[in-house]
Amino acid sequence: METTWTIGNLAKAAGLPVSTLRYYERIGLLVPGHRSKGNYRLYGAGDVERLGFIKEAQSIGFSLDDIRVLLGLERGTTAVCGEVVGMLEGRLAEVSEQMRRLRRVQKVLRSSLELCETSGDAGRCLLIAKLDSSAKKIESGA
Repeated sequence: METTWTIGNLAKAAGLPVSTLRYYERIGLLVPGHRSKGNYRLYGAGDVERLGFIKEAQSIGFSLDDIRVLLGLERGTTAVCGEVVGMLEGRLAEVSEQMRRLRRVQKVLRSSLELCETSGDAGRCLLIAKLDSSAKKIESGA
């Protein structure tokens, strides 16, 4: 007989809060296999694996909608590789854009740090003055 878990035990095994599992149920990513005589949701080993798949897919940036698609694809066939490649290319493009924006933020933070370090005791933080000036330009519509 297959080992079964209650939602609390499954959550603990997967390292997730029970509320997350309930959410996954509401959106159709997780479906209890059956219920106990006391009407508790019961899950099997496949559900533990499914949660591991979801967590891993999220860790590389796939959305829950993407994960739903991935879970719906027929496993072990080469026919689905084209769909997966398309999803990966899209995700890679998003990550590349995020990295571009983060490099800009890094550059601004570095120059702001230099500004603060070189301003010494000028009586007022030059970064705050610069941000104030930018905010006033936005307010005035300039």
